[in-house]
Amino acid sequence: MIMTSRSIHIFSLTEQGRLVASRLLQLMPQAIHQHQPKPFISSVQQSFTQGHACIFICSTGIVIRALAPVIVDKYQDPPIIVLDEAGEFVIPLLSGHEGGAGQLAYYIAQAIGAQCVITSATDYSRPVYTLGMGCDRGCPIEMIGQLYKQVCNDLGPDINLTAFASIDLKSNEVGLLELANQIGLNLQTFPAKSLRQVEHQLSVKSDVVFKEVGCYGVAEAAALCAASALTGQPAELVITKQKNARATISVARSYAL
Repeated sequence: MIMTSRSIHIFSLTEQGRLVASRLLQLMPQAIHQHQPKPFISSVQQSFTQGHACIFICSTGIVIRALAPVIVDKYQDPPIIVLDEAGEFVIPLLSGHEGGAGQLAYYIAQAIGAQCVITSATDYSRPVYTLGMGCDRGCPIEMIGQLYKQVCNDLGPDINLTAFASIDLKSNEVGLLELANQIGLNLQTFPAKSLRQVEHQLSVKSDVVFKEVGCYGVAEAAALCAASALTGQPAELVITKQKNARATISVARSYAL
């Protein structure tokens, strides 16, 4: 499952909904289930504003009325998914692409034998996935490869990466070039000026990184720029920045229309 950076909260309001929630907990044992929380609106708004992915087993109208006052935008809001009480339909209601609701909804639908109801036009287009990385000078390939394997496990076997990118300051970085050779992708690089064009989409802006290289993030920004360069369309983060002591990694996605 891709959405590893957020915890998941499940809400149910009826006995039938509670049974569906039990099925989801078997699928996602790390999730937190709240059945008929009181007060309902305060409980769901708290989970939402804290950034938790929220799964509701109730009508979409109830969810919309409860969350409307705290919705910000698709880059900041966590993913919201709604299931009917029979567990037959799974709807990514909010933050479908940027937040990962679409992918999580599809995962749930496949696992429980439900139908994923997609309303976004881009879900009928061909997605491309791109890898972005940053690292310290001289970072060993072992540390770079460790992050790459972690991301591949999160993505699963059905998703192929089509580009590998970093900042132009890393165009001759031995570890990145070695990974590029191992995975069969050329290392594509972007200047800091280009990476800054997507800084509003970064999950975290680092002043330290800005002082060092002239942009607020490398891995996420490089992945976003590479995806947009392939499709000519906006991109979104699929895996936000993951890191170890010496390297960072991220995955972005865009749709070729």
